[in-house]
Amino acid sequence: MSMEKLITKQHVIDFLMEAQRIIAENKDYLTQLDSAIGDADHGINIDRGFSKIIAQLDGLKEKSIGEILKSCAMILISTVGGASGPLYGTAFLSAANETAGKEVLSVEDLLNVLKSALNGIKARGKATLGEKTMVDAIEPALQAFEKELLDGNRNLTRILEIVVKAAENGAKNTIPLRATKGRASYLGNRSIGHQDPGATSSYLLFKAMYNVAVREG
Repeated sequence: MSMEKLITKQHVIDFLMEAQRIIAENKDYLTQLDSAIGDADHGINIDRGFSKIIAQLDGLKEKSIGEILKSCAMILISTVGGASGPLYGTAFLSAANETAGKEVLSVEDLLNVLKSALNGIKARGKATLGEKTMVDAIEPALQAFEKELLDGNRNLTRILEIVVKAAENGAKNTIPLRATKGRASYLGNRSIGHQDPGATSSYLLFKAMYNVAVREG
């Protein structure tokens, strides 16, 4: 995915495969983060969902981009427990709606797809920036994406490199926050000092996108 190169269905499939690999690699880390402020199952749950997607990938390869993303949404909603299943499922469903009828995606299309996914998460989780959720990684990442486009950057690999850094910083910035949403909110001030697992898995998904872009040039 070099400068001006369009994003194809194959890129989406490659992203799903890389997402599964990177989530599996970080499963224990995500669960460790979740053990401090959640149910200690975030890594296990997310890994189960993406493993199921990969198990059904052969059946998805003949579908359009929108249909692939919709199928992923259904798998995540049905197999991932806790709050993250419905939230990631909603993100993929919103992305599917945004890509309906498209065979390829431009850089701007990708930003719009990701914005739709974020809006889906915010609507479903009733979450906004600063509440120690996945929004704290995704929103800064998309702000960085939009800024790069406005500044005239058309190199998707370079854009995603900056996006990943913004998502990583966003996840780290959840450490001093007090959770006001989800399971972590029950801990009140005791949630302060811990990195949010949902923000961390969101960062890892951006990293998967970047890895595919680097690999495919």
